Amino acid sequence: MTELNDGKPRKIKNARPYSFTLEEDTTSYGTYFRGGIVTQVKPPKVLKFKTLKDAIKEPGEFLMSDFSKFDRPPLLHLAFQALDKFRSELARFPIAGSDDDAQKLIDLAISINETLGDSKLEEIDKKLLQHFASGSRAVLNPMAAMFGGIVGQEVVKACSGKFHPLYQFFYFDSVESLPVEPLEPSDLKPENSRHDAQISVFGAQLQKKLEQSKIFMVGSGALGCEFLKNLALMGISCSQNGKLTVTDDDVIEKSNLSRQFLFRDWNIGQPKSTVAATAAMAINPELHVEALQNRASPETENVFNDAFWESLDAVVNALDNVTARMYIDSRCVYFQKPLLESGTLGAKCNTQMVIPHLTENYGASRDPPEKQAPMCTVHSFPHNIDHCLTWARSEFEGLLEKTPTEVNAFLSNPGGYATTARTAGDAQARDQLERVIECLETDKCETFQDCITWARLK
Repeated sequence: MTELNDGKPRKIKNARPYSFTLEEDTTSYGTYFRGGIVTQVKPPKVLKFKTLKDAIKEPGEFLMSDFSKFDRPPLLHLAFQALDKFRSELARFPIAGSDDDAQKLIDLAISINETLGDSKLEEIDKKLLQHFASGSRAVLNPMAAMFGGIVGQEVVKACSGKFHPLYQFFYFDSVESLPVEPLEPSDLKPENSRHDAQISVFGAQLQKKLEQSKIFMVGSGALGCEFLKNLALMGISCSQNGKLTVTDDDVIEKSNLSRQFLFRDWNIGQPKSTVAATAAMAINPELHVEALQNRASPETENVFNDAFWESLDAVVNALDNVTARMYIDSRCVYFQKPLLESGTLGAKCNTQMVIPHLTENYGASRDPPEKQAPMCTVHSFPHNIDHCLTWARSEFEGLLEKTPTEVNAFLSNPGGYATTARTAGDAQARDQLERVIECLETDKCETFQDCITWARLK
């Protein structure tokens, strides 16, 4: 069936593990005998977007952020139109806790809704609009962090031309996080502090409780850096009575720098918890944080003893393995402490809020076994055969693939290589130059036998 070798992509259907069917007539083709190589091709897709002016009037279908709130996106779309009208008329945002401003925004939303024709909403949730008006001027760090991640991913999509972008409007809300009962206007007044935005939404009493919280965060890697940044910006553990304890027995490696943003080149080899805590205090000098290098396990219960656990208000997991998660979960169950559990894998993530006597604990459901070991564990503490094999492969690639490639690049164009390294001026370029010098001078190999000896000694 050589007719298929013309390089043209063809649609397939009924794809199975060992066979598939082509969407074309192959009766005139030659006989298929065996074998062959098939490559999956994803054809490009052209998307056409409406202008902002047209999209506001006719938004079309909304992207859903929560399938339990099917009626929410159209209402939020209307709320933002009303907010724009409010700002154009009064040149300001609604004041938090102001019933007059909230009613003004509700009236604007109702009048705009009357002009929408076929897109008119049958019902308008006035309570939601009241919440919207009260918090419209606040910039909250958790929401900014989440939307920053979404927008950052959209930038990568735009630059790479891969993956489907968000199409037109995407609305997200977390109304369920707001206080159940309306707060008094006096509790929402600004206090001339960096946390006035949170106070205008959640009230001064809750902010005070956050500042006095005693939090235990386990792990300070990729998740830990993000958590520390958010906790510092939210003012958690920032009073004299508050305390944030972070522990991690790992050290910083070069491979961490791309995703663990509190670390820099000069921090390589230093304890993660210490460096992350120092960076968090630079974000908020009022943060009361203690950095430890102990692994949270049965062997360290002399450090994390009963008195320590009893003093906590909440626990935050930033771990990369199931065993440690199960241990922390068991301690939280025993001492009846709330646990924020989360994990990431590429662009995927999961979160679980464990509240004593209200939700199931982390260990109540079984996770599938881990398919690959975390690289930080592999490099620092390879303690089983899979870790050792992964570590050996990593070392092999570094010594016998990456280093020779750098040497060959230098030998082919010494001047250009040196100029590129000098222009980069970072620790990675310096490390590459040191490896080149080591291969060409310190451990120079002139024969194949020398190479074998060098590899064995390494």
